[in-house]
Amino acid sequence: MQLEVFNSVGRADAINVLRPCLDIQRWVEHIADARPFRSLDSLLHFARETAEPFTPDEVAAAMAHHPRIGERPKARTTEAAMSRSEQAGVDPSDDGVVTALAEGNREYEAKFGRVFLIRAAGRTAGEILASLHERLAHTVEEEDIIVAGQLREIALLRIAGVINESSAISEGVPNK
Repeated sequence: MQLEVFNSVGRADAINVLRPCLDIQRWVEHIADARPFRSLDSLLHFARETAEPFTPDEVAAAMAHHPRIGERPKARTTEAAMSRSEQAGVDPSDDGVVTALAEGNREYEAKFGRVFLIRAAGRTAGEILASLHERLAHTVEEEDIIVAGQLREIALLRIAGVINESSAISEGVPNK
């Protein structure tokens, strides 16, 4: 969607565009209500600022929508398609990596009570696996901070992928 279209659609439509990026009601509503944005950068800056801090309840709710790393969702939703694309660096035919990720996911879930979350886009399976093993040594408090940060990173990448500013209005739109 072009930025100028995002800026001009109704509130409900703007929220529907944002929700697959990160389904946190307060966050999507604040972004939708802050339109218009002059540029994708201004939108991303506002989205980052609005995401800090996510509450523990918001993080928990958002985590319910994230699949395990290495298990690509089969649903035909926008969010599932984004997740499959983001996990492109994880080759499902590499049995060794898939097995190691599954084992690491189980350990992580047993320790932290939620799925392991990492911005997988642009990372190899080896990098993801190394991060998973490193993060298993964290305390719950350390991991809570990292997970909230990963949610922000994922959301911003998804917004950047959804909004195309090539035809954004550069004059007459207040910079947010």
